[in-house]
Amino acid sequence: MAERIGIIMNGVTGRMGLNQHLVRSILQLRAEGGVLLSDGRRLMPDPILVGRNPQKLEAISRQHGGLRWSTDLDACLANPEDAIYFDSGLTGMRETGVLRAIEHGKHVYCEKPLSTTADSAARLAAAADAAEVRHGVVQDKLFLPGIRKLRRLVNSGYFGRILSIRGEFGYWVFEGDWGLPAQRPSWNYRKEEDGGIILDMFAHWRYVLDHTFAPVEAVSCLGATHIPTRVDEAGKTYDCTADDAAYGTFLLKGGIIAQFNSSWTTRVYRDELLTIHVDGTEASAIAGLRECRVQHRVNTPRPVWNPDIANPISFRDSWTDVPDNMEFGNAFKVQWEMYLKAVAEGKPFPHDFWDGARGVQLAELALQSWEEKRWMQVPPIAPIKAAH
Repeated sequence: MAERIGIIMNGVTGRMGLNQHLVRSILQLRAEGGVLLSDGRRLMPDPILVGRNPQKLEAISRQHGGLRWSTDLDACLANPEDAIYFDSGLTGMRETGVLRAIEHGKHVYCEKPLSTTADSAARLAAAADAAEVRHGVVQDKLFLPGIRKLRRLVNSGYFGRILSIRGEFGYWVFEGDWGLPAQRPSWNYRKEEDGGIILDMFAHWRYVLDHTFAPVEAVSCLGATHIPTRVDEAGKTYDCTADDAAYGTFLLKGGIIAQFNSSWTTRVYRDELLTIHVDGTEASAIAGLRECRVQHRVNTPRPVWNPDIANPISFRDSWTDVPDNMEFGNAFKVQWEMYLKAVAEGKPFPHDFWDGARGVQLAELALQSWEEKRWMQVPPIAPIKAAH
């Protein structure tokens, strides 16, 4: 019989908290009979849904078989039967909720960005360390099939010396007019509500670069608010005060140069919403969310620049797919399994609050770089974990 572990899930009325964390992770783990531990035991997650809207909570509970729910976070934190506090609510409210959970001795797991400032994120990490609770931050991109294949190539030495990395992320988020609702909530475009693509996405780029290639040592960034007004959920036009695009360059340890374009104002002409192109002395690769393709030095064509004739080379033909060679589960679910195992078995969790703080730090430095029009060095917050 599986052992129960109670999880306080704060913020599940939001899109990410509901779809990725509750439905596709925790409820899926329950449907599979729980998490298998290294000693053969099974751990069964038992969530309680927490939020401010009782109607939404009750509806979600009813839809998924009568899950526990509450609007009283203090009462939930005081319940010793629930060992974990998970937060996917508003970033600006996260520090308060997580500190309260730590004070009650809860293990803590959070969406990224961990907080709105690097100082705040470091305070959370230090508090969790002092309380000796397991702490973790969501770093879902590391568990996507395409990125996992890319890391497999890096670890094998396939590229030789890595020279550069180019990332393209984004899509066109509808402005909310013409009768077409936006795909993202309006707060994403309000700086006063902690919106902005730099705070949202640079935390991702930090852990992808740190854990797949090499630690980030410096950043230069130019942000933009390309669309000045949008229409909110109530049909009202509002001024956009946060960045909707960012053009970042990163210097990694060992002299690797990485460039990432992040945009909610671009129309997609690539295979996936995220692509990462890596060039090395021996080979290159391009990875998306699921696929990864490579071209080795021996298969590289020899183009010659001649604009007076039609291009004679079909460049994509000399790239080959990296095989799966394994089953890939939902990225959020895979990391939830890792975290629950770490809690149950008392083992270190690699993607902890210090990792989350580094992501917030990079976003903060990128915003400062944009404002001051200069390169920013990235000082250490805590020892960088080795790429794995």
